Amino acid sequence: MRTSGNTILITGGGSGIGRALAQRWHDAGNIVIVAGRRRDALDETAVGRDNMHVAPFDADDAASVTAFAASVVERFPSLNILVNNAGIMRFEDATSARDLDDAEATITTNLLGPIRLIDALVDHLAARPDSAIVNVTSGLAFVPLPSTRTYSATKAALHSYTQALRQRLTGKVEVIELAPPAVQTDLTPGQSTRAGYQPLDEFADEVMDLFAESPTPPEILVRNVHPLRFAERDGTVAERLAFLDSR
Repeated sequence: MRTSGNTILITGGGSGIGRALAQRWHDAGNIVIVAGRRRDALDETAVGRDNMHVAPFDADDAASVTAFAASVVERFPSLNILVNNAGIMRFEDATSARDLDDAEATITTNLLGPIRLIDALVDHLAARPDSAIVNVTSGLAFVPLPSTRTYSATKAALHSYTQALRQRLTGKVEVIELAPPAVQTDLTPGQSTRAGYQPLDEFADEVMDLFAESPTPPEILVRNVHPLRFAERDGTVAERLAFLDSR
């Protein structure tokens, strides 16, 4: 994946990892479109930045995804990179029957959202030079956090989907997975200052260094995520799972 000269659409660009990466890609000489539900948050990401554009977008509305993709392509025919970053994380109680609204919303946003947007843009991307799809998963795709098991399951599913997509789009669109560790963002209450989580700027800087490698790794893995990503290889899944369950 080229580091500059791209036109990049990134979902979830109004905060956290999405905002940090969008701004760094913009600084590197790319046109960046930040998409998300909240126009005010997107405006904060883009303030004072020429060639950064905002595009309000609700990934949960299946009918609007196709229209959104068409409008983005019409406005930005040079679009060649899609970054599926938008996601939600909800804590769940498994000790008794419960309302499944949170689980269903998590599946819709974290899994169906990327699938729908990829489907809506894949023909355009396949016709563009130097095109890429970046799917943001999580270290929890490899060892789940029991208190957020639906979130973990959606990220595991997106990991699998990304592997299969990469195989099918070989020679047409580069497919990259970015699997973050625990990062200090506002994804969950109190997470932005939680001890032991990687500071956002440190994470984003390390990610950009990895994207700059040639060739670009198919999986972008900062050092902090290695214990989860390689837990199965290292025979430490049970140990890591118990640790996560104790937090």
